[in-house]
Amino acid sequence: SKIPALVDRSGPKPVRVFESGAILMHLAEKFGEFMPKVGDPVRAECLSWLFWQMGSAPYLGGGFGHFYAYAPYKMEYPIDRFTMEVKRQMDVLDRLLADQAFIVGDSYSIADMAIWPWYGQLALGRLYGAAAFLDVESYKHLLRGARDIGARPAVQRGRLVNKLTGDSDTQVPERHSEADFHGKRLA
Repeated sequence: SKIPALVDRSGPKPVRVFESGAILMHLAEKFGEFMPKVGDPVRAECLSWLFWQMGSAPYLGGGFGHFYAYAPYKMEYPIDRFTMEVKRQMDVLDRLLADQAFIVGDSYSIADMAIWPWYGQLALGRLYGAAAFLDVESYKHLLRGARDIGARPAVQRGRLVNKLTGDSDTQVPERHSEADFHGKRLA
């Protein structure tokens, strides 16, 4: 009941796709955008980072987020353990982004789309109320990358979809057409 899923009904037969990485790959390949083509050596790098996110985000959300923000009482050991792992992962991203604009170089890709909601949002102080605790300001390249991606109009529109809190002019509870965004303030 929590797995993201879609049914692509654009072809002669519906195609069921589930899990965020598979959905990103399906859509990128279908529309020929945001993922290097087969044969391009950068494709392996893009897919490696996409799958890195699939394996690392559980430490951030399921581990750190749970014990830091949601556990019924504070437990020092799991908070310390998951904090070390999250900081290690942020350091990996910070060092990568020191020399390039995006995860896979100079082009925005599905790797950025997968990583930003977790690590970009964390760097921007939007997850778990943990920005000061994690010293996100010290990851200056990750923070710069998070701000750059967060400024993209498509990312701002995406942050409105299924949003049910805050002012009504910043919410798009369901998205069925471009008109659903008319009169809405971007996040």
